[in-house]
Amino acid sequence: MELKQKNREEISENYKWNLNSLVASDDAWQQGMDKIGTQLKSFTERYKGNLKDLLAECLTERAAMDEAFERLYVYATMKHHEDTTKYQDFADMASRLHVELMTAESFIEPEILTLDESKLQAVELEPFRHYLNDLLRQKEHVMSAEVEAILAQAQEVGQGASDIFDMLDNADIKFGTVTDEDGNQVELTHSRYGALLSSPDRALRKTVWHTYYDSYMYLKNTLASTYAASVKKDVFFAKARNYPSAMEAALSSNNIPKTVYTGLIDTVHEFLPQMHRYMKLRKKALQLSELQVYDLYTPMVKQVNDNVKYEDAVETVLKSLAPLGEAYQKASEAGLKGGWIDVYENAGKMSGAYSWGAYGGHPYILMNYENKTDDMFTLTHELGHAMHSYYSWGNQPYIYGDYTIFLAEVASTVNEALLMEHLLKNTTDPAMTAYLTNTWLEQFRTTVFRQTLFAEFEMITHQMVEAGEPLTLEALNKVYRGLNEKYYGSELILDDKLDLEWARIPHFYRAFYVYQYATGYSAAMAFAKRILAGGDGVEKYLAFLKSGSSEYSIDILKKAGVDMSQPAPIKEALEKFGDLIGEMERIL
Repeated sequence: MELKQKNREEISENYKWNLNSLVASDDAWQQGMDKIGTQLKSFTERYKGNLKDLLAECLTERAAMDEAFERLYVYATMKHHEDTTKYQDFADMASRLHVELMTAESFIEPEILTLDESKLQAVELEPFRHYLNDLLRQKEHVMSAEVEAILAQAQEVGQGASDIFDMLDNADIKFGTVTDEDGNQVELTHSRYGALLSSPDRALRKTVWHTYYDSYMYLKNTLASTYAASVKKDVFFAKARNYPSAMEAALSSNNIPKTVYTGLIDTVHEFLPQMHRYMKLRKKALQLSELQVYDLYTPMVKQVNDNVKYEDAVETVLKSLAPLGEAYQKASEAGLKGGWIDVYENAGKMSGAYSWGAYGGHPYILMNYENKTDDMFTLTHELGHAMHSYYSWGNQPYIYGDYTIFLAEVASTVNEALLMEHLLKNTTDPAMTAYLTNTWLEQFRTTVFRQTLFAEFEMITHQMVEAGEPLTLEALNKVYRGLNEKYYGSELILDDKLDLEWARIPHFYRAFYVYQYATGYSAAMAFAKRILAGGDGVEKYLAFLKSGSSEYSIDILKKAGVDMSQPAPIKEALEKFGDLIGEMERIL
């Protein structure tokens, strides 16, 4: 029997998100697009050259216009993500209008920086105080109005590499079929790849891994050129804005010191012997003569009740959130059961999972749920993002309603930690304890070590372009292999196809993002510990969620009691990893 993906029409409406909190209909979307298109024509004419007298009015109108556009943009993109063979026209129109919007508004920052700073301290500008102070901090990187307009228009061209990768990786690439444990011919997809790679059937894992990577091998030269173009884009925009490097340009937007990035890599390097110890343990637990790449994702212990229906996952997640208080629980329940979630995979749907939405509406979560324990953790992870947005939008004005990328992974990982603690606390089954400990070890491996490996890869490839070195397929593969050798040690056999893993990582098209999974995980471990300890831990954590981007990220965390400018939170998390290895060694 051959199992094929369902078309979207075959999925029950109960398991689809309802985008009406964004836009009521496609017709309403078009009307909104037309309205903003018309508004843009008068915006620049009214305010350009007049900010000395109309600054507060301009910033207020821009915020309202941006808020309205954001809803349209998110709607178009999410409709496209439901089935990437559809709504491409909406997504393209939204992207074009985004460029027009940035172009129309591009005069604002350069003109503000020509004003007398005493003007910027006026009482009527108080809602924009942090924004203006941050702008002055970045003054040397804001170009003239003419240059800013050109850079805004260049964004659409610069987005090309990412758009090409998205279409290759979600719409065009096909992985063929494999025979699963039950003898069914299964169409291999992104979502099923992850599920099948956790199978206890080693022959199946090997087949799945090679079948999946063969598809990327066919596209290896195109993917190398696409990624190289993306890195060159990052370097171009950094140089255009007078940053010493693409890394510093990326970190500057959130006022994150470079030492936070490099310090993460250095600290993780100190703990690589623990990763090598874990690889040795995994090899022993699986009773293998050699540990292959396709052995990394299967549990070291027998799976326990790994058929977790979506409804059961929802109830378990809600129970695990009890330490955060009744209000947090009720808001989470309303979202999980009220049209926030697009649950199951369908043909053409965007792979993976994310939380998104727009200010003034409610958050949304895209899932590709496969009834696995890992999927339950993904659900609570994305719910953490969603609740961060929920609290930020409810307590901050639009300009500060979003949270920075540096903070993005904290709330999601706090949810995961609370779920893990809940499950461990409520089981008396030694097999379940072993299984959950294995899961937690894997979270550390994939979130802290693997994401830091990715971060180091991004750092190296951007430095190569900045030094004038070509990013050829061979060069990229060599860098990636060297990092895998360093991070995983001698116990793991490195297949040549693994050298190409960089070519399938979507986050590499959002440069210098992934390191924040590791820093966010470390901060989350600190928060979770305090939440479970009682005292003011919950109060400080909820205050953190409500802060949005009203202050610098480092300062928001410091105020909540977690100082990420120091290596201590990362070391504390990695020491926990070592403790878990010891626990698993005792269990086995």
